[in-house]
Order: sequence, then C-alpha cells, then structure tokens
Amino acid sequence: MSKISERIKRVGDTIHSACARADREPEEVTLVVVTKSATIDAIKEVIDLGVTELGENRVQQLKKVSAQVAELFQGSDDSVEPAPQINWHMIGHLQRNKVRQVLPMAALIHSVDTLRLAEEISTAAARLNLRPRVLLQINASDEPQKYGVPVGAATHLAEQIETLSHLELAGLMMMAPLTHNKDIVRACFVRTRELFIEMRGEKIVGPQFTELSMGMSSDYEIAVEEGATILRIGSAIFAG
Repeated sequence: MSKISERIKRVGDTIHSACARADREPEEVTLVVVTKSATIDAIKEVIDLGVTELGENRVQQLKKVSAQVAELFQGSDDSVEPAPQINWHMIGHLQRNKVRQVLPMAALIHSVDTLRLAEEISTAAARLNLRPRVLLQINASDEPQKYGVPVGAATHLAEQIETLSHLELAGLMMMAPLTHNKDIVRACFVRTRELFIEMRGEKIVGPQFTELSMGMSSDYEIAVEEGATILRIGSAIFAG
C-alpha cells in the first residue's frame, strides 16, 4: 500500500469514526481532495483510488490541473475502463473578473461572499447557458483578514442570492480559525451549522440548500461531528 493510499484510508477511517460518534452515515459526507500541493502523478493516484471530487484554491491552477487530469485519460479505451467523471470544486477566493473562466470547469463554487460576485456569476452563467451551484462563504470567526460574510449579515445576503435566476445556492462554506484550541474551532462549526439550520427552517432558502462545507486537514474530524457534508482535505493526503 502506497503512502497516499494509506492516508486516504486513514482519512476515511477517521470520517467513519466521527460519523459513528455523531450518529451519522458516512455516505452523508463528501471528501473533496485539494490538489494545490500535489504532483500530477499523485493526483492520478487518488483518482485511481476512486476519488472523483477534486478542489483548487486559485483559478489559474484549476485551469492548469483540470486540463492535465483530462489529458491523463484521453485516448483511454473506454470499452475497458471508462475515464472517471471528475467534479472540480473552486474553494478559494474568486474575483469577479475570473468568473467566466471558472464556470465551465467548476461543479461547485464554495466562496461566494458578496452580492456583486453572485450577480456576476448569474449574469455570466446566463450567457453560457449554465446554472452553477454555489455556496455562501461565512466568516464565523469574525476574523478581519478572512473572506466571508459575517453571520449576522448572512441571512439577508442569502435572500438576495436566492432571487438570481442563473445560479443555485446549495449551502454554506466556512473556514475555521488556525488555532490549536479545539473549543474555538468547534464553536465556529456549531455557529455555522446553527445558521444553516435556521436558514432551512425559516424557508429563506430552497430545498436545494443541503451542503455544509467545513473542515480541512487539521479539523475535519470535528467538522464531521458538527454536521459537515463536504470536507476539503489536501495536506492530510498529500503531505501526511
């Protein structure tokens, strides 16, 4: 067993254990493998191991790596082993002038945090005849250096985004603070989950609002315990 396969197994085992503690099913949690620090050979290995959800932080890197991955499977004999369907996630900050580049590539955009960005996505998507899925990024830790809408402003912004015709608001995303204090991390996850439940309960959002993207390599176990449906994990798989 290679190091990468060992790490993926370890991550999977940790997810299963956290789900058991939280009385959840592991199938409720989607693992997005973040490829920003990985070689193309390492990325191919995770795909060969069954990973179909990949994420990138930057638009240029997303374009580059998604093209490299597509080339890997060009010319393969589909009658023997079909090329896998890879879903790419844009998980980093997205500038409005990069929206048109991202839309044809990204199955899910995790980082919408302003109405202007959401409007740009909807307008560009209409021109491309697309209806992309997006997540509203929440700054649950109130860190001034972080992107994301404050918890107190999130409901109103979600209501505005829901009026846009060419995108689908699919849930929330947040990044926990970089701290070894697990209580602080958990509190941010709880705050985001409570906001998620409130939005759904008050019918502020539609039935498509099902995703809670929170949890990275250092804190994904806590995120699963607190209701995450999407994990964004890179270094725990590629760096050990």
